[in-house]
Amino acid sequence: MTELENGFNPFNNYRPKPFLIIAITLVSVFIGFQLIGPLIGFFFYMPFYSNDLMSMVNALQNPMIHPEIKMLLFVMQGVGACIGLILIPFFIRKWSKTEENILEQPFYFIPFILVMVIVIVFMGLNSIFIEWNQNFKFPEALGWEESLRAMENQLNEMTTFLTAYDSTAQLVVAFIVIAILPAIGEELVFRGIIQKELFRGTNNIHLSIWIAAAIFSAIHLQFYGFVPRMVLGALFGYLYYWSGNLTLSMLAHFVNNGFTVVALYLHQQKVIDIDIESTESAPWPAVIFSAIFTAALLYIFRKFYQQKNLTPSA
Repeated sequence: MTELENGFNPFNNYRPKPFLIIAITLVSVFIGFQLIGPLIGFFFYMPFYSNDLMSMVNALQNPMIHPEIKMLLFVMQGVGACIGLILIPFFIRKWSKTEENILEQPFYFIPFILVMVIVIVFMGLNSIFIEWNQNFKFPEALGWEESLRAMENQLNEMTTFLTAYDSTAQLVVAFIVIAILPAIGEELVFRGIIQKELFRGTNNIHLSIWIAAAIFSAIHLQFYGFVPRMVLGALFGYLYYWSGNLTLSMLAHFVNNGFTVVALYLHQQKVIDIDIESTESAPWPAVIFSAIFTAALLYIFRKFYQQKNLTPSA
């Protein structure tokens, strides 16, 4: 009898090459997030739009002069995130045999609290990267500055438009679309698949974390925010690696985005004076405190998992 007749199937043990998985992930996520998801979201929202189809299409051409289209944009982005960042990666992880059951990970209260504090405290340190990146100048001979600044300004205008909340309903929907869905989806993609497969392909965890973080930052298409977003992605990567628990990097991502959404809303309502979108660095005493406190908390976090023999030695 053959091996197949005995019930042995060699394809059951087949696992695609790491860089093939990464390439398929990036292409399929792009299609799902940028094309399929928004299209489904567009047609889903049609019954709730007061005008006809052509008015809806025309408003999308210049949404900033059509505030009534804002909820449509949130729905399109949200459906895109559900399909491109959550549904598609879920099937890729099963196909590539890289999935772990994140719902069965052990829950520990101490690292849960540590992660939330780390993310908030880290913002002070990351502010120096924000200011440096915003003020970065290319050599004039390259001729890149004008086009990159124009792209950046356009994206900033759209962000300002979307985060000027006209109602509590918009705030709730924005919180879901900006804080919750990306925290789940982007961590599934960039830490749960790309970082993991890079490690399998290179056997170098630090290289894998930083490359995954660089790709994570690059897909946001904001050069003048590239460095601080990459550093933030690396922080998520180390939290995932040291704990082996993807829900903790999701939590960190959620706290970062959710804190920003809420702080921005409170600033708009004149409840707080701090402008969370400021590109100026925090005062140096605050930056130094942030660096020391972040390092200490990360040491405690890693030590916690090492004592439970859950952190790899690399």
